[in-house]
Amino acid sequence: MAQEPSIETDRAPAVGELTPPDRTLMGPGPSDVHPRVRRAMSTPLVGHLDPSFVEIMDDVQELLRYTFRTDNEWTIPVSGTGSAAMEAAIGNVVEPGDTMLVPTNGYFGGRMASMARRAGGEVVEVDAPWGEPLDPADVADALATHDPDVFGFVHAETSTGVRQPDVPELTAAAHDHDALVIADTVTSIGGVELRVDEWDIDVAYAGPQKCLSCPPGASPLTLSDEAMEKVLAREEDPRSWYLDLSLLEGYWGEERAYHHTAPITNVYAIREALRLVAEEGIEERWARHERLAGALKAGVEGMGLEMNAPDEFWLPSLNAVRVPDGVDDGEVCAELLERYDLEIASGLGDLDGDIFRIGCMGYSARPENVIYVVTALGDVLESLGATVDPGAGVTATRRALSE
Repeated sequence: MAQEPSIETDRAPAVGELTPPDRTLMGPGPSDVHPRVRRAMSTPLVGHLDPSFVEIMDDVQELLRYTFRTDNEWTIPVSGTGSAAMEAAIGNVVEPGDTMLVPTNGYFGGRMASMARRAGGEVVEVDAPWGEPLDPADVADALATHDPDVFGFVHAETSTGVRQPDVPELTAAAHDHDALVIADTVTSIGGVELRVDEWDIDVAYAGPQKCLSCPPGASPLTLSDEAMEKVLAREEDPRSWYLDLSLLEGYWGEERAYHHTAPITNVYAIREALRLVAEEGIEERWARHERLAGALKAGVEGMGLEMNAPDEFWLPSLNAVRVPDGVDDGEVCAELLERYDLEIASGLGDLDGDIFRIGCMGYSARPENVIYVVTALGDVLESLGATVDPGAGVTATRRALSE
C-alpha cells in the first residue's frame, strides 16, 4: 500500500511580501488604476449597513446614472466582476422557455448565448462575421423569424475591436417585436459614446476595470422600468440566489435591507472612479479616448501594420491590430512584458493568433502611454523580423498627438 504523503501542519508557509511587477496595462483590461482610486481603496472600512455607507451607495447610483446616460431608478454596482453583472442581467431577464436572440460576431456574443441557455432560455442567432458589426436589416429579419422575448448585442466587442453602430435602429426593431434589449457595454462605458435612455436600451451591464480604470469587484448594471417589471413578475425564481435582482432590490432600493456583505472597498473604488468621470465630463471623456486612440491607430498604421476593424466600426477603447506575417503573436506579447513591462494581448476565438488587442482605456489613455506602446511594439516586432518601420510609427503618433 502506498504511504500517504506527510503534511507538516505545524510549519507556517514561508510566503514573502507581495511584490507584483509594475506593468503598463495596455491590453483589453484591466487598465491602469488611477492613483485617486487606489487611495480611496486604502480608506477605513465601515459596515455594509452603516449610515455612512448607505450615503456612499446613493452617490454611486447617482454617478452611474450620469455615466450610463440614464434616469433608470434600477442602476447599481453588482458585487462581482463584469461577468457577474452580465449574468445578473441575462439570468434575471431571461426566464425558462424564453427565446433570446444573440449575435455570432464575437466571443462575448457567445458568452451571452451560454448564459441564456443556463437560465433556461432558447437561444437563436443573428449572424455576422467576426470583425464586423450586426447589420440592422439582418437583425430585423431575425426578429421577424424568431420573435424572441429578449435581444442581446455587444456594443463594444472586446474580441474583435468592433463598435456596433446603428444602436437606435436595433433597439427600435426589437421593441417592434416586444423584445427587451440587453446591451454588453463592458468596453464602452466611460470611454465610448453610450446613451442608454436616448438609444432605448432596456438593460446594460458593464465592467469597472476597462474605461473606468477601477479594479474589478463592483460592476455597473442598469435596468429600465419595463425590464425590472419583468424581473419582479417572474413565476420562477432565477437560478442564482446571489444575483437575484428581486432580492438585491431590498438592499439597493429604499429599504437597504441586508442581502449580502457588499465589497465595501470596491464600492469606494468605483465611487472615486465615477467621480473622475463626472469631473472630466462624460462627453469630454469620450473625446479624449477617441483622440488618444486615434494617435495609437496612426502609429501602428504608420509603422506598416493594419487595423482589424474598418474605420467606420473602429473601437477606440480596444484596438485590434493584425499580426504581421512571419511573427508569433504570443512571442511578441511575452517580449513586451519581458523588455518593457508592457501588457497587450493576443486574439480570442476565431481571431486567435491573427490580432493583437491593444487597449486605450481610462487612466491608461494618456499621451505617454500611447507613445510608449507604439515605440515598444515597433522595437519588438522589428527585432523578431517583421517588416515594420518603428520610426515612422512614432513620428505618426507624435504628429497625431500634436494635432
